[in-house]
Amino acid sequence: MKVTAILPDDMIADVKAFTGGKNITDSLIKALNDWLYLKRIEKLNATLSKSPVTFQEGYSAEKVRNRSNRHDRS
Repeated sequence: MKVTAILPDDMIADVKAFTGGKNITDSLIKALNDWLYLKRIEKLNATLSKSPVTFQEGYSAEKVRNRSNRHDRS
């Protein structure tokens, strides 16, 4: 998608420096991807704080390991 945006030169210079992009487009793509990644993590954290992950009663990591290590059994 082509976009025309008026952005401050110092902002673009900082984005290029931090992202190490080959050009302005590459730098903006990297910066936007990083921003989206952080926002998705924030959303996930908010969701998990409202409804934390819980384990089923009787869950045991040892049982899961034993079940998945079938090839180790003699």
